[in-house]
Amino acid sequence: MSLPLVVGAVSSGWTGFGWGVLAAALCGGIPAVVIFGGVRRGWFGDWHIGERSQRPKLVAVIVTLVVLALTLLVVLGAPMVMVACVAIMLATLAVVGPITLVWKISFHTAVAAGSVVMLAWVLPWPLLAFAVGGVVVALIGWARAEIRDHTPAQVLAGAAAGAVATWATLSVLL
Repeated sequence: MSLPLVVGAVSSGWTGFGWGVLAAALCGGIPAVVIFGGVRRGWFGDWHIGERSQRPKLVAVIVTLVVLALTLLVVLGAPMVMVACVAIMLATLAVVGPITLVWKISFHTAVAAGSVVMLAWVLPWPLLAFAVGGVVVALIGWARAEIRDHTPAQVLAGAAAGAVATWATLSVLL
């Protein structure tokens, strides 16, 4: 949820941070509330939505919110880098969403790796972003495999999908 805040602040100062708040709320905050409430109501078995059959409805809600955020950013005249930041979320969902219906690809590593690529694109020190971010992605992947929520292949596939979806989206939009 912090990625849009950082991208907005780095690219456009406080105004960009405001755009980031809008994107973070719609693309991260509301989905987190849906997951929290869904676990409490028994719609989801756990915070990680480990049961694949429970994922399609959640993915549909998230896609709807991301499309809403993207529409608002475009209509309200947000900087293109913020539009790209949210478009990346949609692109990643388009790649990872269908895969998760048949195989438990890691959303965690997809989002983490995509975030690293985005940060490397906007920060003045891309190599440092890749180095530090790569360690963070590796630790997240290790943790997901260690708790047996994913296999190493699912972790690696998620990281690759997120990184490629992000790079492709940035290449087209920026």
